[in-house]
Amino acid sequence: MTDLLFQTDGYVKEFDATVIEINSEENKLVLDRTAFYPGGGGQPHDTGEIVFNSQILPMVKVKNEGGKVWHWIDGAVPAIGTKITGKIDWERRFKLMRTHSALHVLCGVVWRDYGAQVTGGNMEPLKGRMDFEFETLQRELVTEIEDKVNAEIEKGHDIKVKILPREQAFQIPDLIRTKINLLPPFITEVRTVEIIGLDLQADGGTHVANTSEIGHVRIVDYKSKGKINKRIHIELDE
Repeated sequence: MTDLLFQTDGYVKEFDATVIEINSEENKLVLDRTAFYPGGGGQPHDTGEIVFNSQILPMVKVKNEGGKVWHWIDGAVPAIGTKITGKIDWERRFKLMRTHSALHVLCGVVWRDYGAQVTGGNMEPLKGRMDFEFETLQRELVTEIEDKVNAEIEKGHDIKVKILPREQAFQIPDLIRTKINLLPPFITEVRTVEIIGLDLQADGGTHVANTSEIGHVRIVDYKSKGKINKRIHIELDE
């Protein structure tokens, strides 16, 4: 089992670890601990570097396959038992953390004030989109949502992460909108991300510690993706 450092601390930029499994044909390896996010929930995987034996190799992809977090490197993989240092591309990661948290603020505002469920989402650094169950979405409402999102960001809500037993998580009403009930039975723990006073969701990604770190958010586009499915695109200031 790999200790997933990013689950409890999204601010780990560099870490030491040991190689516990390799695939030389695909230039990929498994570590006993990692801070590299393997992607999921609309958030892309991290990139960065793997350092060992005076070598610095780009870490180009991370993915959870069959319950193992594999790291693809640009070069020959080290032997099992090798001590390495992982270094995250922090500028990219922090932009993704800000973006992910901004999307949760958007979700929180839309759920609280309009009762619309989320049906999908995706992001890249400083850009993202979310789909909601709106029947109609006009410019006036979009402007109103944007103003409310930035007002909540400016309040400086703390963002807290918890890992709960599945049964306990199922007792939280707000998590129902994240379709938590679709989790496969073998998932025994659920990670929650709470924007204190605004939003609570089951989520596996990385986030900032306070909404004040997000910065200003702009809704740059909105469109219909079906009768009751509307898409909102956001961008963040640098």
